[in-house]
Amino acid sequence: MAKELIHTIIYEYSYIWLYVLTFLYFFFLYFGIAPIFEKACLWLESKKVVHRILKKEATKRQKNVEKLHALKSIFVFGFSVLPVVYCIRTNTIVLLPDTFLNIILGVALLTIWNEIHFFVIHRIMHIPFFMNHVHKVHHKSIIPTVYSVYSFHLFEALLLSTVPITLLPFIPFSPVAVFLYPLASILLNYSGHCNYRFGTGKGTGWKLFGTRHNAHHSEFRKNYGFASNILDQLNHKISRLRQSKK
Repeated sequence: MAKELIHTIIYEYSYIWLYVLTFLYFFFLYFGIAPIFEKACLWLESKKVVHRILKKEATKRQKNVEKLHALKSIFVFGFSVLPVVYCIRTNTIVLLPDTFLNIILGVALLTIWNEIHFFVIHRIMHIPFFMNHVHKVHHKSIIPTVYSVYSFHLFEALLLSTVPITLLPFIPFSPVAVFLYPLASILLNYSGHCNYRFGTGKGTGWKLFGTRHNAHHSEFRKNYGFASNILDQLNHKISRLRQSKK
């Protein structure tokens, strides 16, 4: 039943309906899950499981502005399905069966690719021109919240929405893996923007995830990665190597 529905949606639905469904999916991921994630953080804080990073809270006005920008981003994200489905229908993109292994590996690989894709886009966004005219929208959230995750300029939202179409023509994925990827992505995004962390923020490893991205929002530099600092470390090493050769 599910397999037939997926086949029908991909091969028989009009592009207008595909856009509408994708828009509603991202709308749910943001407006449906964000308040639940926020309440979960508050509950975990009351149990002393997580701790607030910046003590000052974001204003209600900031959250409203973030929601407005997010709605515009979701409008853009809806279009991301169209080139993907077009390429599937023209056999440019090959789909794999929806086995458990294909789904898990697919989501993992898309998440890894997103890390690379995001780092490159993010570094471009910090070029002075783009910072002043595009990326400043996201950096208005100096105190990040769960509602900051889709708060982008339209151009940045367009660039970030190209993760699937920049990988799927070269590597086959299962349809369910592609469908679940935005969910995995936004959950990581919530974790990096919720202004909470495990522990004191000292030391290394996964506990510093929230701290690193929070610092980026307030300092406007360093920590350009999405969920990992591996590319930041690599970029730093390359920069030092170049400096040593001068």
